[in-house]
Amino acid sequence: DCYCLSQDFIIPRIKEITDYIKGKTQRPIILGGVGFSVMPESTMAYLGVELGIWGDGEWALPELLTRMKRGENFFKVPGLIYRSKEKYHRNPPELPNLLDLPLPQRQTVDNPRYFREGGMGSVETKRGCEQGCIYCADPLAKGRRYRLRPPRIVVDEMEMLLAKGVDNLHLCDSEFNLPYDHAIEICKEIIGRGLGQKLSWYAYLSPVPFSEELARLMSKAGCKGIDFGADHGDDRMLKNLGRRFGAAELVDTAKICHKYEIPFMYDLLLGGPGENRESITKAISLMKEIGPSRVGISAGIRIYPGTRLAEIALEEGVHEDNANLRGVVKPDFFAPIFYVSKDLGDDLIPLITSLVQGDERFFFGGSEDTEVNYNYNDNSILMEAIRRGYRGAFWDILRRLAEQQCRKGPSVNGPQR
Repeated sequence: DCYCLSQDFIIPRIKEITDYIKGKTQRPIILGGVGFSVMPESTMAYLGVELGIWGDGEWALPELLTRMKRGENFFKVPGLIYRSKEKYHRNPPELPNLLDLPLPQRQTVDNPRYFREGGMGSVETKRGCEQGCIYCADPLAKGRRYRLRPPRIVVDEMEMLLAKGVDNLHLCDSEFNLPYDHAIEICKEIIGRGLGQKLSWYAYLSPVPFSEELARLMSKAGCKGIDFGADHGDDRMLKNLGRRFGAAELVDTAKICHKYEIPFMYDLLLGGPGENRESITKAISLMKEIGPSRVGISAGIRIYPGTRLAEIALEEGVHEDNANLRGVVKPDFFAPIFYVSKDLGDDLIPLITSLVQGDERFFFGGSEDTEVNYNYNDNSILMEAIRRGYRGAFWDILRRLAEQQCRKGPSVNGPQR
């Protein structure tokens, strides 16, 4: 995962699945997906799998299967990664125009079960990201240019899910409000079809651009909460992380959310290049001042191959003597490895704990006490709430539970939509 304190590594559990499949059939295993596309060759080597598709799979996977079924040569399929002569070969992907993709056939997947057990459905309005954040792997997996889905098609898919009883959605975009005009048109399409009172949804957003116009339309379209990638509250650190806004914009965005009574969360990434006690103190003080509904804190930043943060680590030297690195310190960045500024020494966790202690608005992921922290890997309270009918973003479910407890209302006895 992306928490330095827990450093949970999911790939060994996936290997149990692939090894089980290998024991039952000789048919080839094909890997794919967003996470896989971040470090595909390393994943294939670890799992002992010889075929994978990186990037979009809607055209590549059917093409691969068709050629395999016909006994044709499939090694030229765009986006294919294959192993031959002890080496992995990667074909350039063809990122399809999302205008050309058909509406997903949702009836082939048990979406209601995912909704019951996971608390939300999911829809994407675009792929790709043009931002320059030093840590983010989204541009590697989804492309460095925005590829927009037509608002009409997006809302068609929402209606398809609603017909199945899935009425609470997460918009899977890296940042919903980039580009801004596309977000506006999505909201208008939802409102125009009268779905604002029937659907509830959450989204990731950049703190900029954000306006009263967008807040008003999102609220009218059924948005019940926003998770902003704030990253920090110190201008110097925001620049170090590659963000294109400053602390002043975080204040302005928070004011708009408060005005329109939209629950919102600011996610912080602490410990990056140049971090020190002063910058962390400044960030948390700003959060307390502007008052998001919740603040998520990641202490230490996961390093993914191909990112600017990985380049920084390589320039410094990826070895055990580099005091900025924690976790599995290897230059392939495959197993969890994190950047934690050496200027913090061993003070990062105690410092954050002392600054946020007693303030329930702060989620601080850790390796222990999963009942109360921000680690979604194993949070029994969250899972029980979903089982009893709570729906929505995980951070917002935990917020509602805490506020309900403060009001001394009933315990987790949903449904709480």
